[in-house]
Amino acid sequence: MDLPTLLSAHDLECARGERTLFTGLGFGLEAGRLLLVQGGNGQGKTSLLRLLTGLATPAAGEVRWRGEPIRRARERYHREMAYVGHANGIKEEFTPLENLRLEAGLAGRALDEAAAAQTLSGLGLARCLDLPARVLSFGQRRRVALAALLTAGALLWILDEPLTGLDVHGVALVEELLRDHLAAGGMVVMTTHQPLTLDGVQVQKIRVGDWAPAARR
Repeated sequence: MDLPTLLSAHDLECARGERTLFTGLGFGLEAGRLLLVQGGNGQGKTSLLRLLTGLATPAAGEVRWRGEPIRRARERYHREMAYVGHANGIKEEFTPLENLRLEAGLAGRALDEAAAAQTLSGLGLARCLDLPARVLSFGQRRRVALAALLTAGALLWILDEPLTGLDVHGVALVEELLRDHLAAGGMVVMTTHQPLTLDGVQVQKIRVGDWAPAARR
């Protein structure tokens, strides 16, 4: 049985200054699938993710969630979507526990200390729970940001280079998180320059450079 398309892009156009990065871009994504956004540096991968999150507005076209433009379904969409960008988005003076609970509170979710500690410990941060984030390594701060995905309860994860700063064990952990999320019916849109081992995962690919204006290809 065909699954419904939950996230879709329709004739998206993205411009940076006077330069058009891509135009006429479209795709559809179903539950349980991963969309891998590919392309060279400066081709618009991060720009596309920002359009998909609603952090930026396309020059033309629209993004839809459950068939409705995200500008109209904003509240529901933001409840069902979680985003981790290049920057980890955590407060350096707060501990991992405080950061995780703050993130939940800003989203209107209750997260008690025990649940936050369990999530962080599961990502290898048990010894760092009460340390300010500023003294953690970049990889550890990255894990704090990724922990927020697990407590968000979001159906759709949008991830910009989530493997940056992670060692081989951290990469394997993220791969496991992705497999588990997708197996549970979740969805992922992501960019990465690193190879992924995702046996059994249905991966769609889109190259933003392929959607450049013909005169600039």
